[in-house]
Amino acid sequence: MAQWLVSCRIETVALQSTGVYWIAVYDILEQHGIRVVLVNARDTRNVPGRKTDVQECQWLMKLHTYGLLRDSFRLEQSMECVRTVWRVRNRHVEEAARTVQHMQKALTKMSVQLANVISDISGLSGQAIIAAILKGERNPARLADLCDWRIRASREEIGRSLEGNWREDVLFELQQAVDSYQFAQRQIQECDRKLEAYLAALPARTLEQPAEPEQSGKLQPKKKR
Repeated sequence: MAQWLVSCRIETVALQSTGVYWIAVYDILEQHGIRVVLVNARDTRNVPGRKTDVQECQWLMKLHTYGLLRDSFRLEQSMECVRTVWRVRNRHVEEAARTVQHMQKALTKMSVQLANVISDISGLSGQAIIAAILKGERNPARLADLCDWRIRASREEIGRSLEGNWREDVLFELQQAVDSYQFAQRQIQECDRKLEAYLAALPARTLEQPAEPEQSGKLQPKKKR
């Protein structure tokens, strides 16, 4: 299609942004030197009634010919890469948060009230205790000793919160949640490394300091009345 448009000496094309289907077409047309005007579907509404894709295209072409279409904002390719990876990273962060809730649910089903003494079970202390539980440790005192000294709750309080009903099926569920959490964390780290590489390739920009206004002379002190 792009080659055919070039052979017809087409220099600009109006493209409607529908979902993500337009992205591949946009990139290919741009690679062939065609200026693409990306328009929002809300700005190109035709008269109500039955319409076909051909009629829609003809309507877009007419609006584009008269210069009535407004081009949508699109990032440069370098920043588009950053935004793509950032959105992927955000999905991994949300997935990690859901797995933490899954871990909390599994612990609650076994009457383990760890969240009452540790505010964040995804921290070092919480993950150390959960890892020990999955390895077979059931002694509340030994599990409480895995907590960091900065935990405000006492060792006795932590030990009482770890007296649970150790069900094999729920322990399997807890292991699945932990594996998902660790996988999400690895994905986040890979996204961070990719973002660092993209950001390092961007040109550096320095902010210019505003010039100070020139003074014609020394300020005269005000006379006291």
